[in-house]
Amino acid sequence: MHRFYIAPENWSPDALILGGSEAHHARDVLRMKRGDKLVLFNGLGREITAEIVDPGRGEILLRKLHEAETQPLRCRITLGQAIPKGKNMDLIVQKAVEIGASEIAPILSDRTVVQVDLESTGQKQAKWQQVAIEAAKQCGQNWLPQVRAPRKLSEFFSENTKFDLQLIGSLQSDAQHLKKILADYSSEHRHLPASVLMLVGPEGDFTPAELALARSRGCRPITLGPIVLRVETAAIYCLSILSYELLMQ
Repeated sequence: MHRFYIAPENWSPDALILGGSEAHHARDVLRMKRGDKLVLFNGLGREITAEIVDPGRGEILLRKLHEAETQPLRCRITLGQAIPKGKNMDLIVQKAVEIGASEIAPILSDRTVVQVDLESTGQKQAKWQQVAIEAAKQCGQNWLPQVRAPRKLSEFFSENTKFDLQLIGSLQSDAQHLKKILADYSSEHRHLPASVLMLVGPEGDFTPAELALARSRGCRPITLGPIVLRVETAAIYCLSILSYELLMQ
């Protein structure tokens, strides 16, 4: 069945209404009609199977058939991604949702090619959040990852968000394998981390100053292997390994 997103502030299981672009997509693009069934989700783990009562000309009225709750993934993974050039950030956001990231924090690195001013920051955040919504609709993810506003690495760390484990992809010779870092963490704490920050740099990697800042804030450098990966490949690679090691338990 087709899936549609209703924001939490508009989520009302006993008075279901599909509006805006989602209603347009259902009625005018998919040509859904009275009696057709669809799935709604609110991005906070709730899902409803519903039937169209009145397709209308604006909002679509629905009748609830079944409601379910999806438990959150056992580990909250935040991807801190330096914004790459072109449309690669769209791809990274899409794949991050599919792989299981809980949050995506676009980072304005000193080597970021894309110029983002105060006026375009909100527009880019909204665009990437919509990419996340579309990915969640497609892959069946009922917990919608939040895309933060783009900010510099120093501003990101100034928020003092706490993570059980903080990692940064690194080409430095002292970078360790993730498997060893997770084994050391498990040995010390007797459990796997429940929240992880994964920082991935831009083309050309983070600057030495940014790497030093990340290390000073507790980020442990991890190696991504002997082959230098493209930015989008590095993000997918890191999230895939973290998903396998921390979400498939």
